[in-house]
Amino acid sequence: MAFFHPKPDWQLSERQITPESAFWNRRRFMKTMIGAGVGLSVGPLAACQTTRTIDPKLEKTLGRSLGAVPLNASFADAGRVPTDQAYASSYNNYYEFGSTKAVWPNAQALPTDPWRLEVSGLVKHPQSYDLDDLTRRFPLEERIYRFRCVEAWAMVVPWIGFPMRYILEAAEPTAAAKFVRFTSYYDPQVCPGPAYGFALNLPWPYVEGLTVAEMANDLAFFAVGIYGRTLPKQHGAPIRMVVPWKYGFKGAKAIVKIEFVDQQPATYWNTIAPNEYGFEANVNPAVPHPRWSQATERLLGETTNLFNWENQPTVIYNGYGDYVANLYA
Repeated sequence: MAFFHPKPDWQLSERQITPESAFWNRRRFMKTMIGAGVGLSVGPLAACQTTRTIDPKLEKTLGRSLGAVPLNASFADAGRVPTDQAYASSYNNYYEFGSTKAVWPNAQALPTDPWRLEVSGLVKHPQSYDLDDLTRRFPLEERIYRFRCVEAWAMVVPWIGFPMRYILEAAEPTAAAKFVRFTSYYDPQVCPGPAYGFALNLPWPYVEGLTVAEMANDLAFFAVGIYGRTLPKQHGAPIRMVVPWKYGFKGAKAIVKIEFVDQQPATYWNTIAPNEYGFEANVNPAVPHPRWSQATERLLGETTNLFNWENQPTVIYNGYGDYVANLYA
């Protein structure tokens, strides 16, 4: 099947890579300060943002307040200033609703209530979660994560949700389960795809996968909110994957099914172009995409001035090697 992921709006050249240790020095310092109770609040990060004007139409899509959610001290500082929501919620990849970054108006067609998330496969306790379960059953926390797109742009996001391992522990996978398949919502009457008609030839629904060990890692997260509010539809409401050491396409949106399986599942982009989008897809500055470098990245900013975005070196595992490098030893 021939399909080409849109080329990013810039072509990056190789540059010196930031040592991971340098990045984590700041993170460890912030963690120590939080542990000592110095100078940082545990309230939602949204109150601390330097705000810019948000289009009133966009503002209506940004969900309802989740109230006071504790900030996880271990993930309170991503080493960069969080991206303003005016940018982060209006510049999104969501191919079910189009191939441009301005898909947020189209994504409002996504039906999210009622919602049912099924957990099945090689598990001892199949589960079914409704919309209330996703925001009330598991203790919510806020985590500030770096986000890295395979197209070599990046941002920093204050997600609200819970560790993936909570669902894994509730389902209790059997010894035969080696992988986890995540399936996104798809209805051809609702999701037009990247182009009219052409979308019918793509491997819908969107499917992503992890190993069971990756899902069990403390960094793996299910987001049900962002910037202090419930998750907007353009971000994959009501629940999406957040795996910040991997490229963004690994974060399946609007998840309706989680299946524990014994074989590596076929995933959306890996099926379309396996030479460009690997199953593992860990952020790695030393491994270029076939059509552009991954050595540097641009931080999301004024979307009308792409070439003025801050350009900086990419860090292996997006800076989270302390948490995940052992998975790939």
